[in-house]
Formats: sequence, C-alpha cells, structure tokens
Amino acid sequence: MLQGTPGRVSAYYDRHPINEARVLEALSRPGLGRPTADDLFEFDQDHYGGLAAVDALARRAGITATSRVLDVCAGLGGPARFVADRRGAKVVALELHRGRATGAARLNRLVGARGVTVVRGDAIALPFARGVFDACLSQEALLHISDKATVLAECHRVLAPGGRIAFSDWIAFPRLGGLERERLWEWMAATTLQTLEGYSALLGRVGFSSVEAEDLSAEWRPIVRRRLELHRALRADAMGRLGDERYQDYAQLHAFFVRLIEEGKLGGGRFSATR
Repeated sequence: MLQGTPGRVSAYYDRHPINEARVLEALSRPGLGRPTADDLFEFDQDHYGGLAAVDALARRAGITATSRVLDVCAGLGGPARFVADRRGAKVVALELHRGRATGAARLNRLVGARGVTVVRGDAIALPFARGVFDACLSQEALLHISDKATVLAECHRVLAPGGRIAFSDWIAFPRLGGLERERLWEWMAATTLQTLEGYSALLGRVGFSSVEAEDLSAEWRPIVRRRLELHRALRADAMGRLGDERYQDYAQLHAFFVRLIEEGKLGGGRFSATR
C-alpha cells in the first residue's frame, strides 16, 4: 500500500513545476552576476504567503541569531536560507527527497549561503540527538506524512527545553468528502489531512504546551486563486516546459484544489507550541 509512503511523495516532487532547474532558469537573466540569497527568494519559496509567511513562523518560534533551527521537510531550502540570512541563525534543512535535498545544497553553494546545512533524512526518524535545537519549522509539508504524531513527537524530542515549534499546513474541514481526499492523495500525496483542532490535540498529546492554532484559510484563498490565474495566463510557456499531457494534468489538479478551498472544504493553518 502506497499511502503515506515516501514513494508517492517522491513521485509527486519528481514532477513538481517548482524545482532546481526552474530556479536556475529564472536566474539566468542577462546582467545578473553571482546571485545572492536575495535573488533566489522570488523563486525558491514553495509555500503560501511568501517571505512574510516565513518571517511569521520565525517570530512565533522565537528565532534569534543564537538559535539552532531545524527546518523539517525543507524542500529546496528557500525558507532555511531566509531564516539564516535575515535572522543570523544556524539552520539545518532536513529533506527526504534526493533531488530536492541535492538541489538545496547546490543552491546554497551557488549563493554562498552561510549558516545552512542540508541533511537528507526522514522526518519520522530525525537523525539528531535529543535537545539539540531551539526551534523547529515546517511549511505545508506535513500533509505528505501519514504518521503526523510521530513527526511532532520527533520534533519534541530534538528540541531543547523551552524550544519552540512553528509550522503551517493544509487542513481539512468537515465538508471535505472521502472521494475528494482520495483524489488529493492520488494527485498531490496528501494523506491523513488534519483539522485545526486535530493538530492542536496532537501537539498536546506528544508533550507540547502553550499550543496556538490560527486559521489561515481566508488569507490563502486569494493567493491560490491568483496562482491559478497566473498559471492559465502562462499556458503556452507551461506547455512548452511540461508538455501537453503534464500541463493538462497539473491544470486539472490546480483547478480542483482551488475549488476545494473556495468551497470551504480545504484551508490552511499555522501552529506554534513550546517544548
């Protein structure tokens, strides 16, 4: 059974339109010298809300220049580079997908990113000792992991006493049906989607305190609508890069995804808590 396994998630990111090659293509414009982390930020943030969303998580996690930070499911490393660059923190970017972990490390070298170390590893078995981090971050990634309790327990384990976790993720509302959940799993490897209350309960169950949960659905709704409109406006370019079949598949997913959000079946949440 593939549900919750890395294989389905890996297949999803193998064909994801935001990837290292796309970022490098965007950076190849004439006149740009050696790129900096700032040059990457427009292209390497694979989440909702842009840099403001990363900064909001960093604030909730209490990250300072002395913080030891773990970015769980870090993707291409955009948020990790931002936190290191703007907060001066030391960040470990943990990513399981081989291509994205390798891409994150190469992008770090390209821009001379300091303070970021990429580690390829599994979020449900973090390869770190107890209490070695002051903050754990994650953005729209835990939807891919079926055993969310274990991930949160592992974050609790590697945080020092008083350390903070802050993450955002997609959340389900009661009207999201079983067939719609199955389709989200098939197309974007979304498994065991939680609710606001469900995530809050899980955080408390694994030992976190001072749990806060915020519904971001109203904030994300116009963002996903604008992304869909932009995708349609750039159809010719996208078809040239992806091919007709992949473009049509992605376009269907995108429209389905936005419809669920606009119908109040799917939304976003931001969570924070203390070890």
